[in-house]
Amino acid sequence: MGSVMHEASSGAPVADGALVDTAQALTADAILERRVAVGHGPIGDIAAGGAGVVVTNPTAESVSVLDAAGRMSGMPLVLAGEPVSVVVTDDRAYVTTASVTQDTLSVVDLDAGTVAATFPLAFGVSALAASPDGKRVYAGRTANGHVDITVIDTAAERAGTIDIGNGPAAGLDALCEDPTGKRLYAAVTDDNGSQVVAVDTETCRVHRVIPVGSPIRDIAVAGGTVYVLTSDRAVGGAVHVIELSTSRVTNTIELGGAPTQLVMSPDHARAYIVDYDRVAVLCTLSLEVVASLSVDARPSCVAFDDDGSHLYVADYSGVVSVFTVESTIEKLYSEFLATDPIALSVPRARELQPAAV
Repeated sequence: MGSVMHEASSGAPVADGALVDTAQALTADAILERRVAVGHGPIGDIAAGGAGVVVTNPTAESVSVLDAAGRMSGMPLVLAGEPVSVVVTDDRAYVTTASVTQDTLSVVDLDAGTVAATFPLAFGVSALAASPDGKRVYAGRTANGHVDITVIDTAAERAGTIDIGNGPAAGLDALCEDPTGKRLYAAVTDDNGSQVVAVDTETCRVHRVIPVGSPIRDIAVAGGTVYVLTSDRAVGGAVHVIELSTSRVTNTIELGGAPTQLVMSPDHARAYIVDYDRVAVLCTLSLEVVASLSVDARPSCVAFDDDGSHLYVADYSGVVSVFTVESTIEKLYSEFLATDPIALSVPRARELQPAAV
């Protein structure tokens, strides 16, 4: 397990809708700026974009919208069922809901604060993703050992299906599209193990299957690498690093605990992992846990804004903690120069060069 270098928590009580400006430093890269109590029960999922931050309130069958600074923006928006997952692109939020009659995808206009459209879905939706431009939304579905993905063209308002396959007790755990929009990655687990399935988004066909092993909880893509979060009874949590050039697992970082979510920072320098009572911060260069963030209640989910300057940590008490995050690219580059043998040899080579005459 990687070392935990810093840990702290706030500890000030928060009333419903109240803000607490603590300005408390947690790590060299993150500062707790404020906390806001949403006040509608445990928060199930959170997503952020340029138009704001959206949190799901499963017990209240609604979503709440916060502005970029984490302040409440208007009243909760009631949906036709219990919200399961949410993604945000530009000025739209896409929310899957479950009810006794059907699963539904609701399109929320964040500027107007209204539901702009709804799309009926088959039962069993368990994962959600969207293309970078918001033109396509992907809803992963599991039913009777069969896994497929519904593809919704939000502009044309039509849908298709990508068939992934069958397996004993098969389930689709997570979806993630790469920044180019050319590949969609689906995490699938059944009785025989788990695998990451890469789908060509143009042809809607399975491109490759990469075995992982332990049950998958979440996935994230950073450049030519996929980070896969798994959890089992033998090891606990672990992050598997898959190089897409070889389609192989090249590293595994054991975390312990029982993690449930992994989110990559926009600069790809850090992975933030939601565990039972903390958010572990994994450095993608050293592949070590370099920090641990704590909030007053058990964290349920995390999200970054578009530019990576703010991290939002939601918890089961219905509070969102807003952290200011500094970019770590320059620091990582310095660490790379300090440890890379080729970089270290450059100054030495210059010292051995004869002086100019």
